[in-house]
Amino acid sequence: MRDLVWLIVVLLIIGWLIGFFAFPDLGSIIHILIVIAVILILYKLLTGRSL
Repeated sequence: MRDLVWLIVVLLIIGWLIGFFAFPDLGSIIHILIVIAVILILYKLLTGRSL
């Protein structure tokens, strides 16, 4: 399960980077992806599970 969360985080960050450089007009939608990825990382850190 922990690998699945990291996979989602990596996919969100890659999607954000692609969207940021390829589609700069989508602004807020793209930044939502990075916010979700950061929230997932913080969740993993706060729950004390191993990274």
